[in-house]
Amino acid sequence: MLGRDTMSDSGAVLPWLVIRQDDNGNRYRVGRYATQAEAQKIADKLDGRGHKQLYWVERLGQSARP
Repeated sequence: MLGRDTMSDSGAVLPWLVIRQDDNGNRYRVGRYATQAEAQKIADKLDGRGHKQLYWVERLGQSARP
């Protein structure tokens, strides 16, 4: 059985998450990525759109935001 925290459907390890928090404080996983740099690039692109949502990167099992 594949561990849901480290494997995608393709079997690749994707430990880096991009998280979005909306105006009401709700958090959503935007995507999973193989490297921190790849995840940060996506978070920066989304953050640059000028919306009020917050985007950040965290590693599985390590919450970067309270």
